Amino acid sequence: MTSLHRLLTGSLATLVLAAAAQAADWTDNYAAAVAQAKKEHKMVLLDFTGSDWCIWCKRTDKEVFDTQKFKDFADQKLVLVTVDFPESKTLPDAVKAQNNALKDKFSIEGFPTLIALSEDEKVLFTQVGYKDGGPDAFIAQFPK
Repeated sequence: MTSLHRLLTGSLATLVLAAAAQAADWTDNYAAAVAQAKKEHKMVLLDFTGSDWCIWCKRTDKEVFDTQKFKDFADQKLVLVTVDFPESKTLPDAVKAQNNALKDKFSIEGFPTLIALSEDEKVLFTQVGYKDGGPDAFIAQFPK
């Protein structure tokens, strides 16, 4: 019985790791994300967030980005970029400089602000603040 238990536990762990590897991954490297989007013919989603202090950002993460429906959509259509402005977490200087430049470029005034870009960096839509409706309402904003 212990061999069977170990086999089942090992199989379950493998499945969990495989599922996590397929889940939508976020990067903080804007230039690399744009290059990837061009190569894969995907859109870029910028998430301007205050990851460690913004209540509405955390709610958007939980109700939209952490859902399987969004992750499945993102895996097919998006390259995901976190543009973070934390209060207690320290970011590398290069990431801070990039994030400030992006904040200025897109005239960000509040968090969360979500911006979808085409692969050639044209703004497709902007969502300022939290919106009800979960992943369905969020995904509906993207071009078909």
